[in-house]
Amino acid sequence: MIVLGADMHKGSHTLAAVAAAKGELLGDKTVQVGDRGFAAALDWARGLGAERVWALEDCRHVSGAFERFLLVHGERVVRVATRLMAGARRGGRERGKSDLIDAIAIARAALREGVDRLPVAELAGVELDIRLLVDHRERLVRMRTALNNDLLWHLHDLWPEQTFARQRAAVEEVDDQDRAAPGKRRADRAGPDRPRRAAPPARAL
Repeated sequence: MIVLGADMHKGSHTLAAVAAAKGELLGDKTVQVGDRGFAAALDWARGLGAERVWALEDCRHVSGAFERFLLVHGERVVRVATRLMAGARRGGRERGKSDLIDAIAIARAALREGVDRLPVAELAGVELDIRLLVDHRERLVRMRTALNNDLLWHLHDLWPEQTFARQRAAVEEVDDQDRAAPGKRRADRAGPDRPRRAAPPARAL
């Protein structure tokens, strides 16, 4: 079996083919990001052997397109956490060859951990759409909060007496609600459909 480690970047991916039996490097290739480059990588890998597994560094904003391409074409893909390659990267660092070293480290980390024990990549369904929509909504909420805060500070800078009066009125309103809260809570506990308990009759003298 061959393990194909991939070092992922926004513009290019560097691939290293490592033999599962001894861990030696069988070949390497760098391709540009995009369908044409992905197809070239797949053709190159098919020429190395029929039994293969792709080990991709788990950085899905960068590796997601390549991962989906491989899955659509029936390839087996596992995800390798970045922390698993730290030791191999430090030990094999050479000037000008970091991408290849990282790709080899990813493949050997997959072999060391066991490809059957690593997370298996699968094509995402509706959960991907939901996650993207939720992420977008959270970004919009953060942007709205930041804009509101900026506006309030600008208003305070221009008319500090107005913002102070508004804050004081809001505090007084809260204080009034707190003072009225005990009686309101007793009325709420009684409820609209729950009759209040009648007072006991006066004791005769």
